[in-house]
Amino acid sequence: MEQKLQFTGADIIQLGFRQGAWFKEALAYINDNQLENEEIEAYLEQFKLPDPIELHAQEITFHQNIKAENELEEKNVTDVVQTMKTLMRTPTLVNGVIMPDACPTGPDGTIPVGGVAVAKNAIHPGMHSADICCSVMLTDFGKTNPKEVLDAAHAITHFGGGGRSRETQFRFPAEMLEAFQSNYLLNDEKMISAARSHLGTQGDGNHFLFVGISKNTGNTMMVTHHGSRGVGANLYRKGMHLAEKFRKTLSPETLPQNAWIPFDTKEGQVYWEALQIIRSWTKLNHECLHDATLEKLGIEKENRYWNEHNFVFKEGDLFYHAKGATPLDPKFMPDSTGPRLIPLNMAESVLIVEGATTETNLGFAPHGAGRNISRTQHRKSKGEKTIQEVFEEETQGLDIRFFSNEIDITELPSAYKNAASVRNQMEEFGLGTVIDEVLPYGCIMAGNWEVNAPWKKRRR
Repeated sequence: MEQKLQFTGADIIQLGFRQGAWFKEALAYINDNQLENEEIEAYLEQFKLPDPIELHAQEITFHQNIKAENELEEKNVTDVVQTMKTLMRTPTLVNGVIMPDACPTGPDGTIPVGGVAVAKNAIHPGMHSADICCSVMLTDFGKTNPKEVLDAAHAITHFGGGGRSRETQFRFPAEMLEAFQSNYLLNDEKMISAARSHLGTQGDGNHFLFVGISKNTGNTMMVTHHGSRGVGANLYRKGMHLAEKFRKTLSPETLPQNAWIPFDTKEGQVYWEALQIIRSWTKLNHECLHDATLEKLGIEKENRYWNEHNFVFKEGDLFYHAKGATPLDPKFMPDSTGPRLIPLNMAESVLIVEGATTETNLGFAPHGAGRNISRTQHRKSKGEKTIQEVFEEETQGLDIRFFSNEIDITELPSAYKNAASVRNQMEEFGLGTVIDEVLPYGCIMAGNWEVNAPWKKRRR
């Protein structure tokens, strides 16, 4: 009796299929059942992949709420527009906008800080980035002395790498633990450990704790700025891993940083739910610091409001990816309790704004002052001046503190865009109306905490 030839993986590839994990199961089925010709083709039909989704032939039109006001800004604006053009060829995108504080971050095609990209039925983890739900919260302390508020907050807050020691951790609510355990992307030991220890921490970089005086009422106000810390960073990594799997199948031409998770998949639903839980955790992160400061001073808050400026907002089947852009429209924040907050730099007011959606702002405003040059370029621009000299020149009359006791000159006012220009462009392009300002008294930031990081101390 003639022995039948084995059907192989090479035979499947010759029929036009891409190699995959399913090959082993398919080959076993075909050979065990001795399928032939049309039978094989009919069986393999179930493994056919849809045709790859191609990039848009031309970039989707986006609105440019930004202009260069000096030679230094020319290159920044040119680079922002170029990266946005490349980004807007991503197949899922249908609209976009850039803000006056926009600046590039990453290779060409990466969403800039100060950018909003609107996708249909898709969540792009790379467009909200690792600092998920970076946000600002304001609490009104009434007529309390601003120095007392800053001193109390300084004794409570935590900046720098890592989380709090077990002895200094805030209580992790049972309902928050249940929320993490209900979502398989959040329910792992590393994630929950970070959620506990990072609660009530602010990280580093441009995150801050700011105390100032309301221009309208004279009341003392505290504003915190930080995101979801290690918890959000862990979810971001998982999201990028999921999105890359879809990208390889759905749209290999799409840049890896712009990979997406289709919302109408199980993975998309779970990832969206995880984002909402991270949002709740981040809001709680702010509340811990504000409530503990109030308690230390023995007073009740007079008012409080909060908004994120680095998140994904949903309206129907549209997903607004705001990479450093403040939502103006209440539809994006169903739990909104007041106006929005736009900080500029430690020596400038935190703006309190309201606004409406227009065709050119898509319901968003800037999130701050942004940068024209990198941190490295900024350090070089200070020439022969010492760090202390730069610090004293730029913080005169203010109570500026670095939690690590090491000054970070890349967070001083000159590292950022001109605040007056940002405000002027907000008015020119219809990006919110300033209804009050928190005039600066003092500020705490992480500073250059890595100078005395434990691993560097050990090395020395």
